Amino acid sequence: AEPLKGINTRWEENIYFNIFPLPDEFDRNVPRICGVCGDKATGFHFNAMTCEGCKGFFRRSMKRKASFTCPFNGSCTITKDNRRHCQACRLKRCLDIGMMKEFILTDEEVQRKKELIQRRKVEEAQREVQKPQLSEEQRSIIDTLVDAHHKTYDDSYSDFSRFRPPVREGPVTRSASRAASLHSLSDASSNSFSHSPESGDRKMNLSNMLMMYQEQGLNSSPDSKEDEGTGLSMLPHLADLVSYSIQKVIGFAKTIPGFRELTAEDQIALLKSSAIEVIMLRSNQSFSLEDMSWSCGGPEFKYCVNDVTKAGHTLELLEPLVKFQVGLKKLNLHEEEHVLLMAICLLSPDRPGVQDHERVEALQDRLSEVLQAYIRAHHPGGCLLYAKMIQKLADLRSLNEEHSKQYRSLSFQPEHSMQLTPLVLEVFGGQVT
Repeated sequence: AEPLKGINTRWEENIYFNIFPLPDEFDRNVPRICGVCGDKATGFHFNAMTCEGCKGFFRRSMKRKASFTCPFNGSCTITKDNRRHCQACRLKRCLDIGMMKEFILTDEEVQRKKELIQRRKVEEAQREVQKPQLSEEQRSIIDTLVDAHHKTYDDSYSDFSRFRPPVREGPVTRSASRAASLHSLSDASSNSFSHSPESGDRKMNLSNMLMMYQEQGLNSSPDSKEDEGTGLSMLPHLADLVSYSIQKVIGFAKTIPGFRELTAEDQIALLKSSAIEVIMLRSNQSFSLEDMSWSCGGPEFKYCVNDVTKAGHTLELLEPLVKFQVGLKKLNLHEEEHVLLMAICLLSPDRPGVQDHERVEALQDRLSEVLQAYIRAHHPGGCLLYAKMIQKLADLRSLNEEHSKQYRSLSFQPEHSMQLTPLVLEVFGGQVT
């Protein structure tokens, strides 16, 4: 029986290439021509480059042990159009270019090859079925979080122009000088503490923010103040940036399955304690390993470590922050993993002020299971990825502690605290202890 077209092609080529390696100048991209008739070749068949027609002709001739006689003088020129006219010269041409009957499979070998191919197809199908799969519920959770991230993170950074403008001509402090050295050593960077602005003149506390998002969604707009800095030239701009980011974190939190069902007190406690950590996670999207900075649109909104020292933060916070950002970036997380990590970070039952620990822990455990299921399905062999991601949450706790310490020092100085927004003061100034 005639084997199925293409069944033996790869097998024949593998044998050929193992015995007769291709010359260095062979280019698979160059059009291949049948050595018998000049038609388009489909590969090496029986030790020569031929088309499917001449491949089949040679196989049939050898199996039948055919003997042909040329009606002419035995030197016919074989072409694509006349190859059927003289079988004798066509077969002679096959042999002349090196086609060998030893490469032809017997009927039994062809059948075994078919069975092997079919068995491999079945095994592949079984492996696909056994491959870890996400449940519909897990897919729904991931889709919800990804959609929420897209709605609360504008990667065009168009809102940044609504902040009080960045001023980088402030006095050169000791921290700023060290920051410049750090940057020059490719170990520096800036804290775009978040990804979205929001400063408000009006009294806007966290409880009101939660209620606003519960009822209206993400429709608030910033109303920046015109205050001049009194020494920390970047403080007004970065205060607006952090304030805006807090609002976006609140919007994201409201979409986490189960978060709205928590008491208002627990929602506020979770947000106050985790806001800066989630902001640091979000900011990794704009972080660049090339120059260790956060690029949030145009050059005006490209932040390095030196910029953040001019907002009152020291390298005791910024050095480990940059290391954290580098480590997180190098994990090459999928967007799905990134948003799950943010949600897991936010729903930590051991946050100060949380009352219903068991309920919050149950919500976090469910998200952790979704993350592990996603890693199993999309990162074969990535058994350590989950552990590395959880370690990042531990790193964030240390960064959070240092940020709180530096913030308290900053807020105790009236000339600086007056540059902060009401929401920043509410979230970082009245933290639950």
